[in-house]
Amino acid sequence: MSNPEDLLICAFSDCLVRLRAQNASPMTYSGTNTYILGRDTVTVIDPGPDDSRHLTEILDIISERPVTRILVTHSHRDHSALALRLSHETGAPVLAFGTSEAGRSDIMRRLAPQLNAEGGEGVDVSFHPDQILSDGASITVDGSELLAIHTPGHMGNHMCFLWNGTLFSGDHIMGWASSLISPPDGDLNDFLASCRKLLTLPLDLILPGHGAPILSPEMRVNQLITHRDTRTKALLEALKAGPATPRALTEKLYTDIPSALLPAAERNVLAHLIALYAEARLTTNGPVNATAIFSLRDQ
Repeated sequence: MSNPEDLLICAFSDCLVRLRAQNASPMTYSGTNTYILGRDTVTVIDPGPDDSRHLTEILDIISERPVTRILVTHSHRDHSALALRLSHETGAPVLAFGTSEAGRSDIMRRLAPQLNAEGGEGVDVSFHPDQILSDGASITVDGSELLAIHTPGHMGNHMCFLWNGTLFSGDHIMGWASSLISPPDGDLNDFLASCRKLLTLPLDLILPGHGAPILSPEMRVNQLITHRDTRTKALLEALKAGPATPRALTEKLYTDIPSALLPAAERNVLAHLIALYAEARLTTNGPVNATAIFSLRDQ
């Protein structure tokens, strides 16, 4: 049996097909996964990057079937940018939690003017869904309920979709890497709360926005929570040596990753530092941003 990750097009069943966009990169792994759900009518989850070849491939799989809706897990360009063109081609509305600033935590809204998005995946600032999905919204897809679950953390407007025990997790849960958390769009405390929220749901399988299916959902979610807790402890330990910037801490802690991933790692470090700052465990020498010098409060 072929490894699903080796295939551009993978049919998991007669009503679920995964099409991988050909946009491989250090941030997108082998490419963005677009899911086409349904038999007689179709729901598309994460149309992907604005790429004409990918649009043609989606339309070929859909064939003559009506498209009921286009669901977007979050508005990074590698997931959402093709939504408008696909909507024009099919007449289907685009559904999501909201615009690219929707769902931001209070602290990220306050800090947004002094933060930038370097190291991120590219925010789709023009994204405006036709219909807003609230947390817990229920949609009928192929005769079964699809549940929309607001899972901020990677991005404030991030949603996962649960259908027949299968979770379409976008970039919140992936097997090949931990999720990027890039302030002000991402928030570490929100991410951890969303992970714990998912642990309360009946998950049999996770189909992520990048990479292969995750066959042990509970184990993987717990691994990601542990990973973040371990990273926080490592940062606190590193700061015992003295105040440091996010970049200096990144270079100290991330010694075994490709250089192309260091900007993203630095954004993750910043997210951890902001979470600790919000808990009054750290102070800074000025505005909280990517160049601030962070110190343990008792130093």
